Amino acid sequence: MKKIEVFDPALCCSSGVCGVDADQALINFSADVEWARQQGAQIERFNLAQQPMTFAENQIVRAFLELSGKEGLPLILLGGAIVLAGRYPSRAELARWAEITQPDAADKPAKSCCSGSSCC
Repeated sequence: MKKIEVFDPALCCSSGVCGVDADQALINFSADVEWARQQGAQIERFNLAQQPMTFAENQIVRAFLELSGKEGLPLILLGGAIVLAGRYPSRAELARWAEITQPDAADKPAKSCCSGSSCC
């Protein structure tokens, strides 16, 4: 399994719930990262504000920032290669990159009728 590296823009926190305005996309991504880690994915996140040397020391990230600037972040690497930039990946993308099999709708249990309702 290849390691997924996420190079975040300068954030006060990686969860998205800090500050006055919560960032729903970041909240969703944080939950998806936690889910993928629970499935065995290797995901490492780096914050430009807290770990600037990690950005500077990685040749791929440094070259990306020289061309795109910090506005191009987040940057996602898979096994050291760029797979996505400018937005956070979906859960499905994380699962594909981490080789996690997601259950499809056919694998989900059917909704059952609740007792006392008129649907039965």
